[in-house]
Amino acid sequence: MTRPHSRWLGRAALALALCASLSAQAQNVRIATSAGDIVIELDAAKAPKTVENFVGYVKAGHYNGTIFHRVIPTFMIQGGGMTADMKEKTTRAPIPLESKNGLSNVRGSVAMARTGDPNSATAQFFVNVKDNPRLDAANAPDGNGYAVFGKVISGMEVVDKIRDVPTGSKGPHDDVPSTPITINKATLEK
Repeated sequence: MTRPHSRWLGRAALALALCASLSAQAQNVRIATSAGDIVIELDAAKAPKTVENFVGYVKAGHYNGTIFHRVIPTFMIQGGGMTADMKEKTTRAPIPLESKNGLSNVRGSVAMARTGDPNSATAQFFVNVKDNPRLDAANAPDGNGYAVFGKVISGMEVVDKIRDVPTGSKGPHDDVPSTPITINKATLEK
């Protein structure tokens, strides 16, 4: 007969093993840009659908050859959807918004870009270059905010370098770097 105490110890050991397994599976993405490399640690536990979506685009090579097409030095750098000639790449269907996940739009966090429709994020993402609490669901005027799904763990100096590039208008787009900052390749790391 199994004692309740033994059963509890067995469950605790299983839970610890599961936690260790999940943390060992943490995924990072290296974004090799023309300005240097940025490494993002993904948070699949808090933003599972968003991470799955982002990883899918990485695996498909979608980000390779795209640019950081919107740079606002007091706000964020945005990329992942446009080519150097400002043509938007084809994307998959939008994903549901995961902004109420406890992650905040602080400096170095990575979130999904979207339109006014909360459930419109596809491939474009942005890196916050300063704390932007107004983008969190709890503070957003529409109550939705923007879904954070990771954070920069290496290469914040590259983000800052991109943040500081001269920008201007290109067609209907504002805040476009005068010299394109290209994402040469995005790859998954362990």
